[in-house]
Amino acid sequence: MKKLIMIVLLWAGATLAFANAIDVYQFDSAQQEDRFRTLTSELRCPKCQNNSIADSNAELAQDLRQKVHQMLQQGRTDDEIRSFMIARYGNFVTYNPPLTASTVILWLAPALVMLTGIGLMVVRSRRAKQTLNEAFSREQQQRLDALLAESDQATDSAREASTEQGSTEQKKEPK
Repeated sequence: MKKLIMIVLLWAGATLAFANAIDVYQFDSAQQEDRFRTLTSELRCPKCQNNSIADSNAELAQDLRQKVHQMLQQGRTDDEIRSFMIARYGNFVTYNPPLTASTVILWLAPALVMLTGIGLMVVRSRRAKQTLNEAFSREQQQRLDALLAESDQATDSAREASTEQGSTEQKKEPK
C-alpha cells in the first residue's frame, strides 16, 4: 500500500513539474532579448487581464510570447509588434491605451463619478439645512414665542412684586 501511495505521489509531482515548463527562446543578441522582455512586460494578457504576457501562464499568453519572439526574429520593430497586437486584440492589450473617442470614457469616468458624488453631497446637505431651518421656523418658532411671552410675563410679575416690596420697605423706614 505504501508503494502504491509513493508511486501516485511521484506521478502527480512529475505531471505538475511538466505543467509549469519554462519557455526557452533563442535570441541573436542581448539587445533582442531585452526588447523581448520589455515588449512582453508591456503587453497585457487578454485572458488574465491583470497580468502581462510575460507573467501569465495562460495558453494565450504563451502563444503571444511565441508570436513576439517570432516577429523579433523576423526583424520587426517594437512599434510594428505593438501595432500588430493592438490590431488583433484591441487597445486593451496595452497597459496605457491611447486617448481616442472610444477610450475617452475610460479616462474621464473616474473624474465624472467623483464630481457627481461631491455635487450630490453638497446639494443634499444644503437641502437638509433648509429643511431643518424651515421646520424650526414654523413649529418651534411658535413654541419659542409662547415661552418668551411667558418669560416676559414672569419677569413683569417679578418686577411688580419687587417694586411693591420696595415701596412697603420705604414706608416702614421713615417711621
